[in-house]
Amino acid sequence: MKISAAIITLNEERNIKRCIESLMDVADEIIVLDAFSIDNTKEICENAGVRFFQKEWMGYSASKNYLNSLAQHEYILSLDADEALDSTLKNEILKLKNESNPQVYSFNRLTNYCGTWIKHSGWYPDIKIRLFPKEGSYWDGEFVHEELRYPENLKVIQLKGHLLHYSYYNYKEHRERADKYSRLTALKMHKKGKKCSWIKPYLSGIARFIGMFLIKRGFLDGYKGFKIALISAQSNIFKYKELIRLNHESKR
Repeated sequence: MKISAAIITLNEERNIKRCIESLMDVADEIIVLDAFSIDNTKEICENAGVRFFQKEWMGYSASKNYLNSLAQHEYILSLDADEALDSTLKNEILKLKNESNPQVYSFNRLTNYCGTWIKHSGWYPDIKIRLFPKEGSYWDGEFVHEELRYPENLKVIQLKGHLLHYSYYNYKEHRERADKYSRLTALKMHKKGKKCSWIKPYLSGIARFIGMFLIKRGFLDGYKGFKIALISAQSNIFKYKELIRLNHESKR
């Protein structure tokens, strides 16, 4: 098995070097598709010797599918710029390179939130399919939360180790990105004709907080668990308020 590691970027100078370095020992090539970053992402990638391309942002699925089309090898290892392989996961992937009947492989993602590894709050375990054949596989989803489609005859096998996710460096960053995803989700729901009542945002926010902090034991993550649940609840409220706004505007 030969592997093309694929990464999409936009202003990822803080993370991209760590991501690339974690792939050096396992990937037969590393390709980066950048949406014209204005920081030092391009320079870091070029200095690392990866195959580097730039293209206007097309959305998550379309960008990842275009990037995969540039791959030279039969298997794709898809990472985000703020992710990296730990040593155990690297060794697992190296073993696969001699596999005679490769399948589809999932990783358990472990998130670092403002300097703390999160083991609860609904963020762990966090299983993601990230190693798959180029032929017959593609990302699906118009706005957000893209999903991988792969050949039905293949089994999904989970590898040992962790995909380390360096998600948010501060709470402001978390809120901004959560609201971004909520806005995209609201747009997706609006396109599908979804409706909601005026009370839905608040009930949903309360349910999200209780679910993450109590039911999914976010309290065991301490104050960081509280902030994760609170920001998630606030962004859930924003999502449904945004849906109400979009539905109201469409009636004008």
